Amino acid sequence: MKTPAKILILLAVAAAVVAAVALKQNKTPATGDAQAQASVTATTQVTTAPLVAAKLPRLVDLGAGKCIPCKMMKPILDELKRDYASQFKTEFIDVWESPDEGKKYGIEMIPTQIFYDAEGKELFRHTGFFGKEDILAKWKELGVNSGAKSSAGIVREQPVAVDTRPRDQVCFMCDGDVNAKTKTLVKGETEQRIFCSPHCYFIYFSSIVGVEAKTVDAKVSVTDWASGNLIPATTASYLYGMDAKGRPTVKAFADKATAATEQQASSGNAVSWDVLRSKELATRCAFCDRAVYPEDACAVKFGTTHGYGCCTHCSMGVAARLKQNIEVEAKDGLTGELIRVKTLDGQIAALEPATAVAWFGQNKTAEGKWVSAGCFKQGFFVNAANLQKWLDARPAMTGRQITIAQALADKMKLSPEQIAKACKLGECN
Repeated sequence: MKTPAKILILLAVAAAVVAAVALKQNKTPATGDAQAQASVTATTQVTTAPLVAAKLPRLVDLGAGKCIPCKMMKPILDELKRDYASQFKTEFIDVWESPDEGKKYGIEMIPTQIFYDAEGKELFRHTGFFGKEDILAKWKELGVNSGAKSSAGIVREQPVAVDTRPRDQVCFMCDGDVNAKTKTLVKGETEQRIFCSPHCYFIYFSSIVGVEAKTVDAKVSVTDWASGNLIPATTASYLYGMDAKGRPTVKAFADKATAATEQQASSGNAVSWDVLRSKELATRCAFCDRAVYPEDACAVKFGTTHGYGCCTHCSMGVAARLKQNIEVEAKDGLTGELIRVKTLDGQIAALEPATAVAWFGQNKTAEGKWVSAGCFKQGFFVNAANLQKWLDARPAMTGRQITIAQALADKMKLSPEQIAKACKLGECN
């Protein structure tokens, strides 16, 4: 064979090989070609590795479907699971259905919430009802950013309207309007205190530290119900009665004869200043020891004993002062609806209704520090809407909405020395 012919044959063979290789590389397996399809699938599975789920902190709530505080926790847990799934896991375990789980987690009461970090280390546990805002605040405290917007609730740092009432027509104690017929006055060396009634005077007296009763009493004047003139409190006669709600009524008179005439026209018992004093100071706040009417107070049960908190926040303070678990019945500041709170080891164990919130009335000092505005400017409400309506009627009020768990926690942080000074004039901060 001639050399040129050999060269042509070799070139033709090379071209055929190249074409065959190219065809093989571009070939797509037919539907019926199972072996080729499996080969492609296998190749795809090898090259597409699954993503590894990131580890997240975890909240485990151990409870039961039928326990009351557990029922109140359910909608909260559902919201957390739905809205914060990318920040932390939320799990519920029914220990009545799975009793071994309760033993595994070492719980003694339900509901119990346990917070774990991403590695499974326990960070904190809480027993009893735990509100949504309190859970999110705890995660923040533990260094977990839930991504939630701040939900501070209602905050009023400036009055909506300035209180324009003349100061001599505003009660020093309760901030209410002074009734000209029950006006009571304590005259000091440089200033005088004006009260709406003898009752507010006795609250004031019970708020003073280390005073002699006779010394202060000598400075007190009350208004004669008949003439409208101020008369010495210690020499007046008093008609002590009761209104339709069971709340005491006090009328002062310059002499017994006038008091007797009024008694025939209305009702009540004629008493002296000393008897009035004993009646007014008979019931005290179990936290701050101030005089209180039961009709105005929160009922507090501790052990087998029943007492009172002069305001909603002081009722929480009973747990701190006595170092006991308590049960509180408070009234919504707007509607009077009952709000029930139970504590366990200084924490909220049950709250009914679960939507209840607290108002922390505060004033700003000249130094820019926020301090308590006093017992008369605190309250619990069944929901934030009721709180807002209550505030709308009090445009001069300042302060902030907090959870009832916060109200309790604030009191539990107080030292024995601070508790001893609670609600005392010039001492309470």
